[in-house]
Amino acid sequence: MRLKADLLITHAKLATLAGGTGPRRGLAMRQVGFIDKGVVALAAGKIVFAGTETDLQSAELEVQTVWDAGGRLVTPGLIDAHTHLVHAGSREKELSLKLQGVPYLDILSQGGGILSTVRATQSATEPQLTAQALVSLRHMLEHGTTTVEAKSGYGLNRTTELKQLRVTQALNGLQPVELVSTFLGPHALPPEYRDRSHQFIDEMITLADEVWSLGLAEFADIFCERGVFSVAESRRYLTACRNLGYGLKLHADEIDALGGTELAAELQALTVDHVVAASLDGLRAAAAAGVIAVLLPGTSWNLSGSYAKARFLMDVADGAVALATDYNPGSCPSESLQLIMAFAANGLHMTPEEILTAVTRNAAYAVGRGEKIGRLEAGWQADLCVWETPELAFLPYHFGVNHIHRVYKRGVLVVADGHLISGLHNPESVLPSHLDSSQRSV
Repeated sequence: MRLKADLLITHAKLATLAGGTGPRRGLAMRQVGFIDKGVVALAAGKIVFAGTETDLQSAELEVQTVWDAGGRLVTPGLIDAHTHLVHAGSREKELSLKLQGVPYLDILSQGGGILSTVRATQSATEPQLTAQALVSLRHMLEHGTTTVEAKSGYGLNRTTELKQLRVTQALNGLQPVELVSTFLGPHALPPEYRDRSHQFIDEMITLADEVWSLGLAEFADIFCERGVFSVAESRRYLTACRNLGYGLKLHADEIDALGGTELAAELQALTVDHVVAASLDGLRAAAAAGVIAVLLPGTSWNLSGSYAKARFLMDVADGAVALATDYNPGSCPSESLQLIMAFAANGLHMTPEEILTAVTRNAAYAVGRGEKIGRLEAGWQADLCVWETPELAFLPYHFGVNHIHRVYKRGVLVVADGHLISGLHNPESVLPSHLDSSQRSV
């Protein structure tokens, strides 16, 4: 075997997630494919070899650079399969209401919650939204996240939804993290449509057609929940989006068992997200239909303390599970997938192996990139995390700190010693000239 590589990483403990097709399901999520004394070779942004040092000895090797990982754990880059990245402002003032026990839907009915973020996002300029998102993306990348799904949904009107989606598109060229765009126009019902939800759904279907024609999103999503959008409304919207060509995602059964999980199974959506209150029959149906359950334990920890039934999904329903931050200014204002990994261990009772699968291989399939990222395997994109520890279990065990040593995106070193390589992006450079960096968050 003749092998040319730009970089050869040696003396590593690899967690490859390699082999087979599709997301890992059920107990198979524990199969991470450890290789002690492993090596990874990268060339032209892709992995050209991942295996043992012994296997590599038989190769005719031509390498530009060799780096000794010092026995550290090397995994695929982390993939955040559910975020609300592009928004303006924050909602720390709601913390006291939450601590008093005021339910989220009551905060929403008072004009808070998502509606306050909608107002801030509607008022923000594209440069302001871009600058704030760049700060979040830097945090994500420094904590090992190399691919992020970014939803719209803080516009609830044509002008702002398109603005959010344009910002997402532009961000792909401003920094290393790869963004996957989802149109979530029906994220909440604007107050002026309180008795006309059918009309709002009609308008969002029309807007979805425009978004698709402009190439601004590849997935469509809706919030199917009591007090937001019904199962019937969600079915009508998602069916129209599927006919346009979108892949389907669904916020479902986060607070009440409304039947959104069953709808995801019926429509064979790619993912169904949250599912904290989903019925067991709904979870079984979704798993049987091949729908990936994207679980968001950070939101559970921050809002209710009630967690999705991850063990049922894996042990009984033989389902595929992914994990994500749900990063947003209200229910989970954290960009760290490492923190989510700790919540998954303690709140969802997932093993370290299941957790790693859920934030790499399965998350890759949850964003439609399963044949490109999420594994350390020849032919896959060279997105890698090098951790300060050789032990996978140490990551969710020792929580609240950053365990990243290095991050590679498309074969390029972008984070070293836990910090972004200088000059990769500069949030201040995209601010309007009359704003300084202290005004990034509007």
